[in-house]
Amino acid sequence: QVQLVESGGGLVQTGESLTLSCAASGSIAAVESMNWFRQVPGKQRELVASLSSRTGTNYGNFVKGRFTISRDKNTLYLQMHSLKPDDTAVYSCRAGPFHRGLTEYYIWGQGTTVIVSS
Repeated sequence: QVQLVESGGGLVQTGESLTLSCAASGSIAAVESMNWFRQVPGKQRELVASLSSRTGTNYGNFVKGRFTISRDKNTLYLQMHSLKPDDTAVYSCRAGPFHRGLTEYYIWGQGTTVIVSS
């Protein structure tokens, strides 16, 4: 069973940069899609960036060229530049889909918190 562990979150000021990492415990070479999501308490989770063997690379509309998703062996990265207070959230990575019989499921990391001060 693959496990995902995020790191790299922290407190930064507006305009600064951060790089998040998502390390997989097992091989994710055959995983179709790796994604970064974010969620603010009380709000809906939103897709930040996606790296898919089927659909390529995609970003949320709010990214506007500031973030870059990449993958190196069993680690997924999210480089974030020009951070804004609105980027404050818990960022989580997701891998999948996996299949167990007829069931399709995704694996999530525990999340890493990014706080951008104004």
